[in-house]
Amino acid sequence: MNLSLDRTVVDALRTALVDASYTVDGVTGLIGESAHRALSRNETTPAVRRTRDGSPLATLTRLWLLQTVVSLRDAELALPGLVDPLCRAGVLERSVADVWARVDVRPYADEARDWWVMADLTPGLDGTPHRMLGDHVLGISSASGSLASLTIREPAGRALDLGTGCGVQSLHLADHAGQVVATDVNPRALAMTRINVDLNGIDVDLREGSLFEPVAGERFDLIVTNPPFVISPGTGERLVYRDSGLPGDDVVRRIVTGASDHLAPDGWCQVLGSWAHRAGEPWQERLEGWLERTGCDAWVLQREVADLPSYVELWLADAGLRGAPDYLARYDTWLSWFEDQGIEAIGFGWINLRRTDDTAPTRRLEEWPYEVEQPAGPHVAQWGRDARWLQGRTDLAGERLTVAPDVVQESVGAPGAEDPERIVLRRQRGVRRAVVVDTVEAGLVGACDGDLTVGQILDALAVLLDQPAADLRRHYLPRVRDLVADGFLRPDLGQSR
Repeated sequence: MNLSLDRTVVDALRTALVDASYTVDGVTGLIGESAHRALSRNETTPAVRRTRDGSPLATLTRLWLLQTVVSLRDAELALPGLVDPLCRAGVLERSVADVWARVDVRPYADEARDWWVMADLTPGLDGTPHRMLGDHVLGISSASGSLASLTIREPAGRALDLGTGCGVQSLHLADHAGQVVATDVNPRALAMTRINVDLNGIDVDLREGSLFEPVAGERFDLIVTNPPFVISPGTGERLVYRDSGLPGDDVVRRIVTGASDHLAPDGWCQVLGSWAHRAGEPWQERLEGWLERTGCDAWVLQREVADLPSYVELWLADAGLRGAPDYLARYDTWLSWFEDQGIEAIGFGWINLRRTDDTAPTRRLEEWPYEVEQPAGPHVAQWGRDARWLQGRTDLAGERLTVAPDVVQESVGAPGAEDPERIVLRRQRGVRRAVVVDTVEAGLVGACDGDLTVGQILDALAVLLDQPAADLRRHYLPRVRDLVADGFLRPDLGQSR
């Protein structure tokens, strides 16, 4: 299918979409919140009932979001002079009286702006059977939204969108990076991304190739990637958007171990990925082996762990294979392969790498299935600043710290008791950590307002508690470092995480 659109056609299409108010807010206002939520579950009936007035917005919504046939008259009203050019390009198809979509064009937005994104049609609307093609270009997904939220949105000179797909990350990156390079192994994905960047009026350098091959010898201030991280036996047809063609979790390993060669000083690489849990090997130990080769600071959060049957069922359904004649055979083959590989479960989460010249990079690998404030990017950036600050200091006694503004203290105890049984400090933002502290730590944190040094506060507490000051310093200065690393105490007035 020829997916090349002349710039004049793209410009006219943008004008038609704007004139019809074909935006996220426009569509939601037309169909209503409940129908919009149903559409997010791939159910179209409520929205179909709200889009029968023949207006350009209703027509575009039916044509692309709902994948229904519209009349040629309505299509030409909504897309003046564009129906035939879009049909020639493979975006639409028509008969004598009707028009229908061959690919998807849908509105997309963040807090600041609106975009439009072309991708392949959403499969399985209203429970209809579907079978994915190998070069399918996935549209806006929960994974792309997660990566967009995770990404640090600070000014960057050069940014790399590794495995761009339909170009969603590039749209975001263009707002804060001087130059954006986007790569993919799928020529069809790059063709759609070319249309998307033109449609949204941004400049992106598109390159075909695998992993870091298209950018050999180049460095970037920011690399973001949602790679094809499905861990499978590699049998059957490869779906390029999710299957790397590499064994196991090797695609994520190669990105992690290769990123530092392409990062500028203090540059970040942020990865949404999966990794295998192997028998007798903690997942943290497995990923530590990858990280040792990078020389980077790393903050890894494992967000989910899938048991193997659930994992196989998810991805067989994603491929449209549920109910297929070979479904049971594929299911059994996949589980047998996991058994042969010693894989017991699949972890999924966020890998954040920051290039550092420090000889002892900061590494934090943790389970975090709990809620995280969105967007997460500012909190990752603050973690990096705190890690950098701590790396340069071996003794915090002379530092002036402030308590993070979102910290609250909870005291637990029997009603009327003179002293609490337990004191908890709790963060209200970012990953919303909580830590149990004793009275000295609570007093220390409460006194951190930037006026006194940590050492002066500990010395004052020693006098108050009639304890040797040297003992308090020896015991609690390491805890102060932990409280800074966890974001309860701040070395500056920057963003909180």
